[in-house]
Amino acid sequence: MEHRTLGRTGVRVSPYCLGTMMFGPWGNEDADECIRMVHRAMDAGINFIDTADVYSSGVAEEIVGKALSVRRDQVVLATKVHGAVGERPNERGSSRLWIMRAVEASLRRLGTDHIDLYQVHRPDPSVDLEETLGALSDLVRQGKVRYAGCSAFPAWHIVEAHWTSERRGLERLSTEQPPYSIFVRAAERDVFPVARRYRMGVLAYSPLNGGWLTGKYRRGADVPDGSRGERMKRLGRFAERFDLERGPAQRKLDLVEELEGVAAQADLSLTEMSMAFTLAHPAVTSTIVGPRTPEQLEDLLVYADTTLDPSTLDAIDEIVAPGTLVDEADRGWEGPWMAAEARRR
Repeated sequence: MEHRTLGRTGVRVSPYCLGTMMFGPWGNEDADECIRMVHRAMDAGINFIDTADVYSSGVAEEIVGKALSVRRDQVVLATKVHGAVGERPNERGSSRLWIMRAVEASLRRLGTDHIDLYQVHRPDPSVDLEETLGALSDLVRQGKVRYAGCSAFPAWHIVEAHWTSERRGLERLSTEQPPYSIFVRAAERDVFPVARRYRMGVLAYSPLNGGWLTGKYRRGADVPDGSRGERMKRLGRFAERFDLERGPAQRKLDLVEELEGVAAQADLSLTEMSMAFTLAHPAVTSTIVGPRTPEQLEDLLVYADTTLDPSTLDAIDEIVAPGTLVDEADRGWEGPWMAAEARRR
């Protein structure tokens, strides 16, 4: 794989980043198989691995740690903090208190003395940005973290973070991880321009929109057994996204049929075209692939070098216009100010 520079860091990473949300009870409970998948991805040229403390309640980090026990320095290792990992009130969020506790737990599960990229998983309006950035800065100075990043931050929040870092002499955010796919193009309107302005690396997550862009969901059929939609509904996570009776879901079913025609014209599968689409945007450094099985990983590895010609990209734009968000449920994060009680006079 031809490696790319991660924003202004100078770090070189593969265009595919191995995502591990499906490692553990949320997806594949065979830890040994997941470990083999990590090694296979690395052998294929992937040197970027992304996980989070909340994935399968820490199990995903443990699996990654075991997989990297003798290959740690061969990868750029990223994890995240913010999501709730316990029932106590301070076992979540972006406060200094929690960040300092959470990083130690992640280091222990990952079996390493440092995290290459430590990302704030979601914005936390209850915490002053200076506090969060201050904690991340201390971790960088202590050598426990190399770079700091964020995920699903609105563009204005990213700008505020950079201004705060400049005014206070704090660590700057080096990366942003937004949802990005043919169906989720909102980042093109503001997040991508801001990321380029501040020379941030961009890690696109959910490039297949939770499986929608594989064509596995069909009109008049149930959510397939074993699919991400079926598992997420069973776990009570993101279930709304996979309710095929909803209006936006019906719209996706129509769009999938149109997009399959574009893919066929380009002699590609819908999955291959969708993966290549995310990497075609000049703001994107890496796209996160999140296989659950070795077979899924092998299929995705085949597509790593696929590029789309201008006519194919134009045809996609005709079907799903730039900046479009087909389903609000895919936004990634919605500010609490949009809740009904916050909007009532």
